[in-house]
Formats: sequence, C-alpha cells, structure tokens
Amino acid sequence: MSGADPTAESAAVPRRVLIILLGAIGDVVRALPLLGRIRRAWPAAHIAWAVEPKSQAVLEGHPWLDELIVHDRRRAPWAFLPFLVRVRAGHFDLALDLQRHLKSGVVSIASGARVRVGFDRSNVKEFNHLFSTRYIAPQPPLRLKLMQYQGFGDALGLGPAPVEFGLTASAAEHARVAAMLKDAPRPLLAVILGSSWPSRIYFPDAIAAAVREMAVARDGCPALFPVLIGSGRGEVALAEQVSANLAGAPVLNLAGRTALRDLVAIFAECAAAFGPDSGPMHIAAAAGCPVVSLWGATAPERSAPWGFDGLALRGAIPCHPCYLRECPIGRECMRRIAPAEVAAAIRRALAAPRSSRALAADPPPPLPLASGAGGASQPARQSQERR
Repeated sequence: MSGADPTAESAAVPRRVLIILLGAIGDVVRALPLLGRIRRAWPAAHIAWAVEPKSQAVLEGHPWLDELIVHDRRRAPWAFLPFLVRVRAGHFDLALDLQRHLKSGVVSIASGARVRVGFDRSNVKEFNHLFSTRYIAPQPPLRLKLMQYQGFGDALGLGPAPVEFGLTASAAEHARVAAMLKDAPRPLLAVILGSSWPSRIYFPDAIAAAVREMAVARDGCPALFPVLIGSGRGEVALAEQVSANLAGAPVLNLAGRTALRDLVAIFAECAAAFGPDSGPMHIAAAAGCPVVSLWGATAPERSAPWGFDGLALRGAIPCHPCYLRECPIGRECMRRIAPAEVAAAIRRALAAPRSSRALAADPPPPLPLASGAGGASQPARQSQERR
C-alpha cells in the first residue's frame, strides 16, 4: 500500500469500516470473499456497505455485515446528498473504494475516514485516485475481479483466508423456491438467459438446442430438466422465444417470477447451470452450482465465475473481447459457441469429482457474525434515505 509507513496503517485495527461498491450484482458477489476476510481478521469491527438497490438484495441479512447504506439512484440526483449525509454519520475510520470511479470517490471522502484505500491510479476512472489516501498494488487488467478485490486485504495486511461468499437462503426463500420447483423432475439444469449488456446474450435457438441436448441421458450423465431464469421484460421475452424453439418440450419457465434472493435457493437445487456473463452466473458459482459460462464481448480471464473457469466457453473471433455493450456485427462471437459444445461442457461438469465441483460443499469453520451492539450477532441493518 503506497503512502507513508504502510506497516503502521495495516497494524491498526479499525473500529468502523465502510465498503463502497455500489452497482453491478456480479461485482458485489465477487467482493463478498473480501468481506469475509475482513470479518475474520477484525471480528469486533462494525462493517457497513454502501450499495444501490440493484444489488441490495445480495447483501440484505448477510451474516458478516452490520449495516447497509443504500443510495436509491432511481431518485437521482436528489437522493445523493441525503445518502452522503448518512455515510458521514457513520463515523468511519476506514473506507475501501472498490468501485473506482468519480461517484465512489466522492462517497469515500464524504465518509470522513482518515484512511481511504482505493485502486492504483493505473486502474481507475474519472480521477478516482485523488480521493484515496492509500492505494493497493497495480492490478493486471485481466486479473479476476475477485482477486483484484482481494488486493485490498493484502494491502491492509490481513491474513490469508478461504474464498467464501456466505450466501444462504432464508427458510422463507427455501419454501418459496420449493413451491416453484415442486413439480419439476430432477436433476435440474438452470438456464441463465440474460445479461445487463445486450452484446453478451446467447441466441434463443442456440439456448434451446443446448437444452434439447441435455434432455437426453448420455455418456454416463443423466437427462436434465431445464429451468429458465431471468428478470425484466427483455428476459421474459427471451424465455418465450426459447420455449417456442423447444417446440413443446417440457420446461419450467421462471423468467419474471423470481426475486434476486430466490436465485440462491434455486441454484442450490440445480445440478448445473449455463448462461452468459451476468450477475446470476456469479450467484450460481457462489452457491456451489457448476456453471458453464459463455463469453463474447467480455473476457473470462477477468470475470469467470469463481471455481469454474475451466467451464468457460468463448467464440473464436479476432475482436474478442471488445467490451462493447452493443455489438455492431450481430454478436458473431456468441453465435460461434456451438450448443453441442455447451452440452459437452455441462456433461464435463457433472462428471467432475465432487470436491472440484462444489467449493462450498465442505466449508471451513464458520466466520464470526456481524458485531452488533455489545458484540451480539445480528444481520445487516439498513440505512436508507427517506422516500
């Protein structure tokens, strides 16, 4: 960590810690192992997380977190100042800016924390480095984001810790999902439909072809029953197209019917999953569900789901990865991923030894829970601007 006497900084144990990572679901999921590493190192610290509604559900009730400070960007710009006031009221002495852009830098400095740790200048946007007092080591652009976030633990001098996500469904969420899946034959195949970038979405006819391949027992692997997973109008429409391409073959269409928290319980019930670079892809991996990931506009070297990078498939095309939200050539990279290749990867995942498939199957001893008042354990409480 650059700056004066980094050893002294890492030796100090903070009382109140703020993690700043506002947006993408997949990013928040991949930062959970850093949260666990902090909680393991500093069990008595009060840990808060500044987040936006899109990813809020990932963190709600998380056992390692004391507080959520929610910025409702749907009411921007009017909600931003009250949000900063709530951040300031936290009296934090350490802020970790994992977002690395202008807005997160403003949140960091608004926290009033004496120590504000951010990414190196070479890894930030919009002059974000100007808001930090300390920096982690420069990160290779195509290093896994999960490991980039672990760089904060390294810079703080925290001891090594296993990669854990701490994502568990509540009893109510398990019951809700059990009702959804009660008539679905096992084993289940989760079909992740959408992504926040149109350029990353697989084609409905190709999705249906992969599903048909997996509906037949072959090479020692059982037939899998497909469960379509998606949210929003675009993914509901995509699910309808997939169903139409299946031409009457049995399928459970849950697109538009699930909350984000339901996915944790759904993936726990599935033998495998496949789909494009997306938040649900990372939730599947965090739940220990083997996931075959499909790559076109973005790179698996940076964003593959943890533990399942060997199941990443990419279209062979010179422009990969382009990092364009909209593809000017009709998503040719995704078209070049053959459904038979997807099915073969799923069968490979099913045939893999249990120890290499489900990282969460034999977890290490449990972490300390969130500190709470007087050291009592409690899930994260919310601090949200008034509507």
